[in-house]
Amino acid sequence: MPNLYVQSLHVHPVKSVAGTSPDEVAVEPWGLSGDRRWAVVDAEGTVISQRQEARMALAAARPLAGGRVALSAPDMPELVVEVPEPGPREPSVHFGNKIDTLVAARSAADWFTAFLGRDARLVYMDDPEVRRPVDPDYALPGETVSLADAYPLLATTSASLDALNELIAGGDHPQEGPLPMDRFRPNLVVAGGDAWAEDGWRRVAVGEAVFRGVRECGRCVVTTTDQRTAERGREPLKTLARHRRIGKSLAFGRHMVPVVLGTVRVGDEVRILE
Repeated sequence: MPNLYVQSLHVHPVKSVAGTSPDEVAVEPWGLSGDRRWAVVDAEGTVISQRQEARMALAAARPLAGGRVALSAPDMPELVVEVPEPGPREPSVHFGNKIDTLVAARSAADWFTAFLGRDARLVYMDDPEVRRPVDPDYALPGETVSLADAYPLLATTSASLDALNELIAGGDHPQEGPLPMDRFRPNLVVAGGDAWAEDGWRRVAVGEAVFRGVRECGRCVVTTTDQRTAERGREPLKTLARHRRIGKSLAFGRHMVPVVLGTVRVGDEVRILE
């Protein structure tokens, strides 16, 4: 086994709900194929995430052929949602920015409204190539992103999670650890190497693809949410604030942008080029 390798891959078709862990996936310019192309919005069109609704962790989206998704959740019937037909787009508001999206069928709105107990609709990003640029402070010309928080891909390492869990065990809330990796909702989990080495990754080859390391990932309240029960705690934010403050960020993981496309697979070697 190489020194660094892909331990797992994660695709979240609908933003802020559970996704799948494929053995291989294609890398597109805006992220892993099918990742975060859908999002839930409120009556005003503002994206709803686990930041506002921890209960979203209990829902799941399974990708189907052609971009469709199958929604499931406790005490809810499974619902297959078709990709919306081309037509008029409506702006969805994400971190204050407007993104043109297509609205899914009424059945999807009814499903999420019943699940969340508030008005909700499901929207779809039909053309990531033109819909949303990456933050210009960190992007190269032409780089775009799906409905992910900020960047096309989030990489984490098992070594850093082990180190973080050791810090939590020695901190004020040891009963909350150890935390699983799903708290951080990564796309790419790398095994091997040293804790926090990803902070310095500038260019990384993974299987057939190459990624540009952009910056650390600043963590939010979503990481305190148990992805199986939707209960909130205090960790890892308390420990990250004490040990992993980089600028204004409580950092865990690294944002990446694809520069060479291809397929990545579990077990692929990860090579640090810069």
